[in-house]
Amino acid sequence: MTDQLSNGFFSQEFKLKIPDGDDRIRRVCSHCQFVDYINPKIIAASVVTKGSKILLCRRAIDPRKGFWTLPAGFMEQGETVEEAARREAREEANAEIRIDRVLAVYSVPRISQVQIMFRAELVSDISPGPESLEVELFDWRDIPWSNLAFPTVLWGLTHYAETRSKTVFAPFSNPPGTEALTR
Repeated sequence: MTDQLSNGFFSQEFKLKIPDGDDRIRRVCSHCQFVDYINPKIIAASVVTKGSKILLCRRAIDPRKGFWTLPAGFMEQGETVEEAARREAREEANAEIRIDRVLAVYSVPRISQVQIMFRAELVSDISPGPESLEVELFDWRDIPWSNLAFPTVLWGLTHYAETRSKTVFAPFSNPPGTEALTR
């Protein structure tokens, strides 16, 4: 059976081993010694606001179908993380956004993800995209806190609240004490 590598090459001779100069087991081609590195995925996300309201999307897909999330998704090859965040807002909420700045960078090693979250402003109307059952602009007090899809959505909203009136701040990272949620 032929394996396809993450870079598109094919080989029949992959073995698990620790390559010279490395410290972990990887898939290595027995013929040419090519190392098939499998690296974390990058998620681009945005806390999108219009005035005092925050855009949330109710997921139409698994995982966590029916739960509320921020516009977010996997970065594609050939795009910047900002382009990915804008594309995800379009795909999930038919929203055009203006990115302000990086809000946070979260590490979720349990699922091999790095999530880069932006603060952004909504500059269009919204409607559900194919991955959303519905989209809505929520007042802070009306956010469906008990129905948020992922811990990083809660973190992003909380970090946004801490910076809402600030024009300059250092990007956040995983909140203290959340290691069990990411491992």
